[in-house]
Amino acid sequence: MGSRLIAGFLAAIAAAGVVAGALMETGLPAPFLQWAFIVLALLFPALGWLLAVRRPLIPYGWLLLATAVSFGAGTLGVGFETRFAPVAGFVNPVGAAMYAVYYGLNSIFVPLLFPEGRLPSRRWRPVAWIGAAAIAAHAGGIIMMGPISLGNPTTAPLPAAVMASLGQLTAWAVAVIVAVGLVVRWRRSGRAERGQYAWMVAGATANLAGFVALAVFLVGGHEGWGMAGLTGILGSLPAAVAVAVVRHQLLDIRIGIRGSRLLMVFDVRPTVGEVLSRFGSVLDDSPEPVELLGRLAAAVRVALNTTWAAVRLADGARVVAGHEDGPAALVVPVRGGLGQLECGPREYGALTAEDRRFLEALAVPAGLAIQSDGLAARLVNAQEAERRRIERNIHDGVQQQLVALIAGLELARATGGGPRMLAELREQARQTLADLRELAAGIHPSALGQGGLVEAVEERCARLPVPTKVSVGEGLRAARFPDEVEGAMYFTVSEAVANALKHAAATRIEVRLAREGGRLRATVSDDGKGFDLATTVRRGLSPLSDRLDALGGRLEIVSETGKGTRMMAWVPVDG
Repeated sequence: MGSRLIAGFLAAIAAAGVVAGALMETGLPAPFLQWAFIVLALLFPALGWLLAVRRPLIPYGWLLLATAVSFGAGTLGVGFETRFAPVAGFVNPVGAAMYAVYYGLNSIFVPLLFPEGRLPSRRWRPVAWIGAAAIAAHAGGIIMMGPISLGNPTTAPLPAAVMASLGQLTAWAVAVIVAVGLVVRWRRSGRAERGQYAWMVAGATANLAGFVALAVFLVGGHEGWGMAGLTGILGSLPAAVAVAVVRHQLLDIRIGIRGSRLLMVFDVRPTVGEVLSRFGSVLDDSPEPVELLGRLAAAVRVALNTTWAAVRLADGARVVAGHEDGPAALVVPVRGGLGQLECGPREYGALTAEDRRFLEALAVPAGLAIQSDGLAARLVNAQEAERRRIERNIHDGVQQQLVALIAGLELARATGGGPRMLAELREQARQTLADLRELAAGIHPSALGQGGLVEAVEERCARLPVPTKVSVGEGLRAARFPDEVEGAMYFTVSEAVANALKHAAATRIEVRLAREGGRLRATVSDDGKGFDLATTVRRGLSPLSDRLDALGGRLEIVSETGKGTRMMAWVPVDG
């Protein structure tokens, strides 16, 4: 809101100065050329206000407003001097000085800082400083000269006249350097940028031609020369800037047509919310992990209108959208050290500080997407490992027993096996059945499906070879939860007690189940030898941790060498 008020105030000052000064100079009714002068002079404040309001963080709009204010102040000063000066034939130094500022900004900084208010490179810094000093010397010298007699300009103080003259000559020289540099930038730029620079080159050329036409008019030329001069001087650069900005969407602005109306459309680039909304629909399609990252990179590329964009993960994996033809122009890390977002140059114009803020805002949900992608990949790997484990157990155990049982039955049929052989085969079948039930219990225990989490955990702990205490919170024994919740908590507890037996050499285990604060909690503690968390790889619990993460829960381990281990797991539940 503050930038809008400031921009509106500056534009109003510039416009008021132009209108009031021009009408004071000629009085009413004003001639046609004076009205044309007013209309053309209002282009700068209008364009500057538009860009400053819609893109307040980009300095170029404020530069155009400063140019417009200096011209309005100069016009007002000249008009006031013409209308109310006590002595005719004298030039108001303030009005002339403001015109000097206007011509300096218009001929040096408007083309130099096009299109985003930044220097083309660090090498142009000396040119900018010299140009600013020249403008200041020119305007300061004019003010120090005081009112100047048009009939006898030699009455001005010599030091002030020298200062103003040197400033003016230097400003002209810098303007020539800037014009040559603009042409060079146009010739050397890529296809994407050549069009935008071409408009500014055309505007600067028309501006110079305007001065020539105005000079012809002042020495007695036709009124048409005056009109052409005013158009070139006052209208060429604003028109060139406006066309370049809209034609090439330099500041995310374009012209649109709705019905029979011509509209100027802002915010061509989507907002972070719009990008997230589109990306959310992509997530709903459940793409593969690599495809998910590719779509994230494509969303970043489209949002910033860059030639390419990439998502780099912390492990070095990288997915690129677009044609990568050079180094990254913008790199933003993803929170949590999960990776980074990289962008190439924009299709038109350069990336700005606003683009960086946009990408930083997008990096937060991108981090969640990368984290979800990694979690999904780990879950897929865990499921594949579990499938192979079951396949191996069936092949090495039950399958071999069934093969032996079939062979025994064939032998019994062929030899007319007696009661002893049949008894052995019956016992072998019972053992195979018991092994099948044990294998099925490892996939999904029957007690878990029939009696719930508490009954399944108690049954699992009852078979342990060490004293194990199971504590159950109030009201939890009869409670049932979704299958995925009960399964995740059961296998987490089962893995924890198995680790306590196999690796910790525990002599006592305690399991506690509770429902607190909307969370189902499981804690497994043992008095084993413990371990160093920083150096021990927890392979068995890692897939279970991912499983809990997928349910919105968490797995935490507290352990220290010689002081036992405590595993704490929780998942959110209703109520």
